[in-house]
Amino acid sequence: MRILIDKKGKKYLTSGEDLHTNWGYIKKEDIETSSNNQVIKTHMGYEFTVIKPDLNDYIDLMERKCSIILPKDIGIIIAYTSLGCGQRVVEAGTGSGATALYFANIVGSSGDVYSYEVREDFSEIAKRNIMTFGQENVEVKCQDIKNGIDESEVDLIFLDLPKPWDVVESAAKSLKIAGYLAAYNPYIEQVFTLHKVLKKFGFSNLNTVECILREIEVKTKGTRPKTRMVGHTGYLTFARFL
Repeated sequence: MRILIDKKGKKYLTSGEDLHTNWGYIKKEDIETSSNNQVIKTHMGYEFTVIKPDLNDYIDLMERKCSIILPKDIGIIIAYTSLGCGQRVVEAGTGSGATALYFANIVGSSGDVYSYEVREDFSEIAKRNIMTFGQENVEVKCQDIKNGIDESEVDLIFLDLPKPWDVVESAAKSLKIAGYLAAYNPYIEQVFTLHKVLKKFGFSNLNTVECILREIEVKTKGTRPKTRMVGHTGYLTFARFL
């Protein structure tokens, strides 16, 4: 799998076919025989650079039918739960598989990610995305996590669900002692209910945060915050089973 980047930085994910652009086409044979960092040209002479995609490149271009959790929130989840190599993760709400890919990349080949998705169409897309990227330590399950969690001795359970409190009791049974539960929700009312249920089932160290991201615009005439920013996406709630 390769990505082609044009002079303006736009990325194109190759799919075993000729690449057609506004600046001409490149034959699939030329793409397949190219090497990383090589510059290849369309039939009109426009240059593209070939790179091996990293995870962010791939997620930008992969198939999806729903929104994904942004890197600004993914980073906080990983940091607040001390996620690392060799750990076991259960997530619910697979969507297109982006979060599962991030988790799998962090836990590495010695760790495992189990992702529950109730919608069959979403689970099939996620399976294709994960397989295409070549991530082998993810298992996508087309089943409702509210009916129970198959895994035990889990380090992290991450819930991207409208009603994450429905899973708290099962999570308490599946987590390791001192394991983490994290949940992503867009509305503060969901946070209130989740905190109440987490306390009921013995979770502690409850904490909810919101990440607002503002980039800085650097130009020769001056430096200032960009006029547009990534504001509220969701509330992240963390708890530990102690």
